Amino acid sequence: MPRLQNKAIVIVGGTTGLGLSAARACVEQGAKVVVVGRNADSGKAAALILGNDACCVEGDAIDPATARVAIDLCLERFGRFDALYHVAGGSGRKMGDGPLHQITDEGWSYTFALNLTSAFNSSRAACNTFLDRKTSGSILLMGSVLGFSPSPKYFVTHAYAATKSAVVGFVKSCAAYYAANDIRFNVIAPALVETPMAKRAAEDQAILKFIHTKQPLDGGRIGHASDLDGAVLWLLSDESQFVTGQTIVVDGGWSVSEGQLSG
Repeated sequence: MPRLQNKAIVIVGGTTGLGLSAARACVEQGAKVVVVGRNADSGKAAALILGNDACCVEGDAIDPATARVAIDLCLERFGRFDALYHVAGGSGRKMGDGPLHQITDEGWSYTFALNLTSAFNSSRAACNTFLDRKTSGSILLMGSVLGFSPSPKYFVTHAYAATKSAVVGFVKSCAAYYAANDIRFNVIAPALVETPMAKRAAEDQAILKFIHTKQPLDGGRIGHASDLDGAVLWLLSDESQFVTGQTIVVDGGWSVSEGQLSG
């Protein structure tokens, strides 16, 4: 039987990149999926890829109403709601994130809203639904190795690192409180993965050379979105029903490798 048979899942940030890859994997494993994205064109493209077992919602994850709307649609369309995967987020570099002495007030606020407030909004909406319906469920948030394994030469965005570290603490606290309700909270933490956010790094030969030694698995490469799918499927399925409060690191060896700097 497919691993997610009879499951209905909401993926916030599910119309592109890591989220879309996960949504496709979930559908292939029998799930019904609602994906949320900010861009209408991306949503239409995702709908074509995912087919009749999925539907799309246009919305900004920073808006507290967005996850609520998506979960309500999931209940209306599929008759149940079993899990939420929050992928939405990104870099605040262009808004003023960077090393501490250079971070602007706008960069700090924007990065926290993008990565932490949005995750809080999705988690609260999902948790309230599980409590109201008296059902168990899985809530999975997106972390990053930069929240606990910094790389000061090439990846110096301290507000971003703070948000991803905060996600881990937030999840542990929630996991402890809601375990008795069979509501599970976990984090998946990738290293450098080929997404639009990683475009700067993916086009820099010095960074690619560094990644070859920092992420040495499978020949030393940038991760693919599909590299995360196996862990996501496990954490959203009943196979992980005895797992909560954990950070699953999918990093190609980043957090256990030194990484060699050129020059």
